[in-house]
Amino acid sequence: MAGFLDQMEALRLLDQGALLVDVRTQGEWDEGHGPDSILLPLDQLEARLGELPKDKPILLCCRSGARSGNAAGWLNQQGYQAHNLGPWQRNPRCT
Repeated sequence: MAGFLDQMEALRLLDQGALLVDVRTQGEWDEGHGPDSILLPLDQLEARLGELPKDKPILLCCRSGARSGNAAGWLNQQGYQAHNLGPWQRNPRCT
């Protein structure tokens, strides 16, 4: 899928300690989410920015990839190494 982080690269980054952040709402998260991900809704991202490490890559996901793409772009502007994984089901650790 264009614009999304390659699955092999995502797995490599996760194996090296990347943080997987789901930017959907609590309700969407409750309907299902991937393993090893944390919930940080997009509307809380700026207020909770200090919770994210700057010393490791961050993979972002959501329902379709739009919100995670916006979040990745904004985080990169703030000095983070952020990548858009796309829909949460693209988590390479989902079985």
